[in-house]
Amino acid sequence: MHATKPPIDIIRIDKRLLTTDHLSIKTKYIKTEPITSLSNDKNFNDVRKFIKCSPAIVPPTAVSYLPDGRIPTPPQPPKCTPLDLKPTTPTIVLGTRQEALSGQLQQYCLSQPICVIRGLSNVLKLDLGLFSTKTLIATEPEHQIEVRMQRQQPSDVNFDFSSTTVPFKNVWKCESSRSFTTIAKYAQYQAYSYHDMFKDDSNESSTNNLTNGISKKSSNKNSTACIRTIKFGTNVDLSDEKKWSVQLAELNKLPLFLRVQSTGNILSHIGHTILGMNSVQLYMKVPGSRTPGHQENNNFCAVNINIGPGDCEWFAVDFQYWGVIHTLCEKNGVNFLVGSWWPILEDLYNAHVPVYRFIQKPGDLVFVSTGCVHWVQAIGWCNNVAWNVGPLTYTQYYAAIERYEWNKLNPCKSIVPIIHLTWNIARNIRVNDRQLFDLIKFILYQSLKYIQSLLSYLEEAFGDNIPIRKQLRATNEPVHYCITCECEVFNILFVTELDRKHVVRCLDCALLHNKQLENIVVLYQFILDDLKTIYEQFQLCFMPISNNKKQIEL
Repeated sequence: MHATKPPIDIIRIDKRLLTTDHLSIKTKYIKTEPITSLSNDKNFNDVRKFIKCSPAIVPPTAVSYLPDGRIPTPPQPPKCTPLDLKPTTPTIVLGTRQEALSGQLQQYCLSQPICVIRGLSNVLKLDLGLFSTKTLIATEPEHQIEVRMQRQQPSDVNFDFSSTTVPFKNVWKCESSRSFTTIAKYAQYQAYSYHDMFKDDSNESSTNNLTNGISKKSSNKNSTACIRTIKFGTNVDLSDEKKWSVQLAELNKLPLFLRVQSTGNILSHIGHTILGMNSVQLYMKVPGSRTPGHQENNNFCAVNINIGPGDCEWFAVDFQYWGVIHTLCEKNGVNFLVGSWWPILEDLYNAHVPVYRFIQKPGDLVFVSTGCVHWVQAIGWCNNVAWNVGPLTYTQYYAAIERYEWNKLNPCKSIVPIIHLTWNIARNIRVNDRQLFDLIKFILYQSLKYIQSLLSYLEEAFGDNIPIRKQLRATNEPVHYCITCECEVFNILFVTELDRKHVVRCLDCALLHNKQLENIVVLYQFILDDLKTIYEQFQLCFMPISNNKKQIEL
């Protein structure tokens, strides 16, 4: 006897990573609209009269959330002379607690592509020992971590070890394999590798004979005999506030703009945990452990602290040059967005791309600004903690929505659900920046317009044959993505069964799956009138001047 299906009001949607090899993924046509069409004085008591769309029997076209009908494109890189290819890395050395907590620190960090902050842990009395391997073992020895098997090599090369000829060719593509272990087992490996490395170099007179933590013997390009395979312990999840309460409390000593959670951090308003973004992740490293080249998800900023005891080497490129790197990735057969790649420095210099290169010492905090491309290699044995932050600025929000639209065209999943996030921002935050306000208001308008168009289409094309059922979003419920195209699905969910699990599709993919929407349940998570109210009540905030007689717009 088959199990009874759950009633529709408690339908459970599967959030597993399901294979989509058998599904057709197509780039969608997206309708753009200028922001000038949106007047701040419009009254949306009846939003339908402001919607100009195709006849209701035609499915609505997916809208663009970029204003002025812009299509997301890489920025035009600035001209760079040979003397500018190796810029000095912006570095701040803090001497007092007051300096650490000053607004000038935030302003400086946001004005640079990347920045090293030294002395922060000392002046704020951060106990970085709470993140040491010894403490991790004592706290949660059986905690699962992801492991990446990599080849150990100098930081300025990336050899193709699959080649049968020597010397090995320098390539962009990174090779690694994935497995899982526990903190305790990786700690044993970390300690063993330390002793093993020095055992191999016991005939050398000094530990200074290690190059980037790599034995001189194993850095010989013409030999495969001493090539080491190393294990990089990555993505150690510290999001559980019960297990890691002491560690997370320690990070609350940081200035507000660097904290994992704060009202001014856009990512704090998502409403659920996105691992490694609005929660802390830890990395356990041996010499040679690599984080390949990337931009942060949706171009958000990042914070990274080296716990030590060893150093890390960083490479970074200003956001304005990401298009050049994207082109170089394509030429070298790797995907810029989702591929694993390690840039060849000479290729970047030949393309007139300046590269920041610096050492992150124990206790150093690296602030990665909006859209900065970066890649990192461990020089010694060390741990790092990292997370993302979203400053409430027009620059950050525009970069995030631009990457959101770029991902839809490529296609690639946006880890940050920008539409859901924007509605939460409108609920929770008073915005006093005109540019930022206009951008958020435009995104809300486009979202509301699409929802109304979609509902009108369902009513006209299907009538009572497709009932739209209420299932309000639960607290901390993850945002839904289309199982086929991986686009964010906001409010109206098209739910079907796949391998006896409930999965969500967007309208376009639901119609491709079944033109008559047969065996598809349509759910809504937010009441339309409530969304209209949020839209109407989201207004530009004015700050009073000192005499309280006039108001000025910031």
